[in-house]
Amino acid sequence: MEMINAWVGEFSDLLIGDRALSIYRATVLILVGYGVARMLRRIVLELLSPRLSKHQSVIVGRLVFYVLLALFVVSALRELGFQLTALLGAAGILTVALGFASQTSASNLISGLFLLAESPFGIGDIVRVGSTTGEVLAIDLMSVKLRTFDNLFVRIPNETLIKSEVTTLTRFPIRRADLTVGIAYKEDIERVQKILMAVADANPLCLEEPKPLFILLGFGDSSINLQFSVWAKRENFLELKNSIQIEIKRAFDREGVEIPFPHRTIYAGSASGPIPITLVDVGQRDDADPRRA
Repeated sequence: MEMINAWVGEFSDLLIGDRALSIYRATVLILVGYGVARMLRRIVLELLSPRLSKHQSVIVGRLVFYVLLALFVVSALRELGFQLTALLGAAGILTVALGFASQTSASNLISGLFLLAESPFGIGDIVRVGSTTGEVLAIDLMSVKLRTFDNLFVRIPNETLIKSEVTTLTRFPIRRADLTVGIAYKEDIERVQKILMAVADANPLCLEEPKPLFILLGFGDSSINLQFSVWAKRENFLELKNSIQIEIKRAFDREGVEIPFPHRTIYAGSASGPIPITLVDVGQRDDADPRRA
C-alpha cells in the first residue's frame, strides 16, 4: 500500500509540480516552433522564388524549416533541464564516428551542395548521364532521381554526377539536328546542296536563324558524305529530326539523286587466275539434277 501511495505521489508531482510545468513549456515550444518554421519557410519562398530555380527553392525551404525547428527543439531541451554542453559533446563524437563509417554518404552530401551552388540543371530538365537519359524528378542532397523515356525510375548518387560528364538537353531554347547524308560520286554536290536547302526552307519546324549548315565531310568507300545541320526549338527537336529526313528522301527520289549502298569487288590476287563463273539456266539445272529423277 505504501508503494502505491508513493507512485501516486510521484505521478501527482509529475502532473502538478515544477517538472510538469517544464514538460508543458517544452511541448508548447516544439508545437509553436513547428508552426513558426512552416510559416517562415513559406514567407522566404515567396520572397526568393522569383530569383531562385525550382531546385534551389526546395533546398532553401527545407534549410529554413529544419534550422528554425532545431532552435526550438534546443530551447525545449533546455527547458527540460538537459545539459546542452554534454549533449553537444556527445553529438560531436557521434558525428565523427558516423563520418568514418559513412564516407560515401558524406561524399554524396558534399557533392549535393556543389550541385546546388552550380545548378547545372533543374527539376523538369532532360539530362544525359553516361548511357542514361531522362527527366529530372528530384534533386536531393544525396542523389538525383530521373525518369527515363521508357518510364523507369533511376537514382544517381551526387558523387557520380560530380565525377561524370552530364549533358543537359533542355538547357537552351533551341537545338541543332545533325544529319549525315551520302550521295553517289556522279552527283553534282552544289545541286544537292540546293535541294537540301529547299527542303529546310519548306519545313515549318526548321528555324531560319541560325541558318542551316552544309558541310562536305569527305569521300567515303561508296559515297560522298555530307553533313546537313538544321536548327529547331527545343520542344520541336525530335519532330523536326524525323520529318526532315523523310522529306530529304522524297526530294532525292523526285530529283533523281542516288543514295548509294556499299559495293564490294572480289579480287583473287595477281598470283592466281581469274575466278571462273558459269551461267546456268534455271530450267536446265532443275532437269539435270539427279535428285529430281
